[in-house]
Amino acid sequence: MKIHRINPCKRWSDVTVFNGIASFVEVADSDTRADIKGQVEQIFAQAESTLALVESDKSRILSVTIYLTDFANFDALNDVWDSWFPEGCAPSRACVKAELVDPDLLVEMSFTAAAGENYLS
Repeated sequence: MKIHRINPCKRWSDVTVFNGIASFVEVADSDTRADIKGQVEQIFAQAESTLALVESDKSRILSVTIYLTDFANFDALNDVWDSWFPEGCAPSRACVKAELVDPDLLVEMSFTAAAGENYLS
């Protein structure tokens, strides 16, 4: 089966799809000085664009691993999370405390989603 790599560079691809499953990572990139809600909103906006690249949408997200730098931001993250996902579409998730490379980043998310039919083989 083919591995689809979208926008690959030397260190990463924006999205990697194998057997209809897309994997990608998002961090806030337009305003790293935003608070946790602002960074999560940026990540979700980027995720919607990334999902569209593989003929998918947020209702097809299978799992998310959340890397949070400070658990004091957990409730605010959940506020944005709860309002972003359609009812009945929340994926499985894990949330871990982590130190991120850029100290301005408060959160990073790794997504796994079902891609569209053009990515099944």
